Amino acid sequence: MKLTRHNGRTGKNGVYNPKHNDRQFDIDNSDHIDLERAKRNVYWDCYNGIRSASVTGREDEIVDSFEEVEQLFYKIHYQDYVEGQNARNWKNHHPERNRTTDDIRTHKKTCPEETIYQIGTKDDYVDPDVLLTIVTEFITELSDRFGEHFHLLNWSLHLDESTPHIHERHVFDCKNAYGEIFPQQEKALETLGFDLPNPEKKAGRFNNRKMVFDATCRILLFDICKKHGLELEEEPSYGGREYLEKQDYIRMKQKKDIASLEESIQSQIEVVNQKKYEIFEQEVQYKENSIKIIDQEKKLKAQSAEFFDNAERILQQDETLKQLEFKIEDVEKLIDDVTDEVYEKAVERIADEIEIATRKEDIKLVEDSKKWVLSPERKASKREKQYALDRLDGVVKKIEYAITKTISKMKNRLLKPENKNIMVQEIKKEVKPSILKKLSEKKASITRNGETGKLNKESSLDNER
Repeated sequence: MKLTRHNGRTGKNGVYNPKHNDRQFDIDNSDHIDLERAKRNVYWDCYNGIRSASVTGREDEIVDSFEEVEQLFYKIHYQDYVEGQNARNWKNHHPERNRTTDDIRTHKKTCPEETIYQIGTKDDYVDPDVLLTIVTEFITELSDRFGEHFHLLNWSLHLDESTPHIHERHVFDCKNAYGEIFPQQEKALETLGFDLPNPEKKAGRFNNRKMVFDATCRILLFDICKKHGLELEEEPSYGGREYLEKQDYIRMKQKKDIASLEESIQSQIEVVNQKKYEIFEQEVQYKENSIKIIDQEKKLKAQSAEFFDNAERILQQDETLKQLEFKIEDVEKLIDDVTDEVYEKAVERIADEIEIATRKEDIKLVEDSKKWVLSPERKASKREKQYALDRLDGVVKKIEYAITKTISKMKNRLLKPENKNIMVQEIKKEVKPSILKKLSEKKASITRNGETGKLNKESSLDNER
């Protein structure tokens, strides 16, 4: 049994008319067509899909005939080219060359190509269902392999003539120099990777890429027939098998590359997700550290308030000393000489001790907080740690400023001439028998009070820690 596959665009009456294929003519006057069997014909097109000849006028049909299908396809796909070329014709002063998409559809070089498939003769042919299965599988393979530049328009299974056969119409296209899609068979086949049968010779009627394409199609078609159990007569081809092997290798390599790329993308997605999780954990840790820093700031504020309370108590003690009256009948010259100096030294000493003690304790607390932030156990980012350190350094500066300002204010107040004079006079007016003894006792009393205040402060700090 013989497999027949013929291609063409034109016949004795011009370009092939798709009206013959979907029987859009008066078949009553066609002697070679069986009217009853014509009802069993099967039609397919790229817009309406498959339909039977016995079912016509469906509401969901986009167009009614193969001719309208091809007109619509050319209008949609090649209108940009037509408008661009017509504009170039006007620019070059050749408007007579302007064309429409229908002019292109009906021109012998740019019209659809028609292929006829038949297995057997009128006396011995395969079952029409087998023919339909083989051809539809074949044209599906063509669309999968070459669909970017090969477009199936329509096909029809004719059961109303002497031998079952299929008419199939398609068009090749690719971009021209202006980036416009245009029907051009040889250029499209070159883009698809087809070589000339004889690359050393010039392309021509007997040396063109369409010959290799047809040979490739013949190989594919015979392979599909064999798969369905048909043993057919084969003829030599123009190296179609070599092209198929080359293209199959390319497709297999592309599939491997795609699989590898997908695996790489999936790995990158997993890495990104892991990074997102780590960032989330760092954000949680940062928030926890921020809360701890806020707590430390609250403690420092409380300590600063306590410091001011201590300073106020010292001032109150100073006021108490002012209220003491020293009644002494005879003040030795030594008292006159040393009273001023003793008073100033006492004020300086007390102020220095208060400043040192307060500064040491407060800054130690801040330094401990900084060590905590910088410890390896903290998982915060470098930026977050630096932010915390800057905040703590700011707290230290505020504490130092407050301490310095308060101590200075206290010293200035105690050393004001009017205050100092009052205090010195009170000392001189000490009425106790021994002014030195009284001074010693008073010094001891003040010392005891200062120690008590210091102990209370240390106890308070220990409780807070």
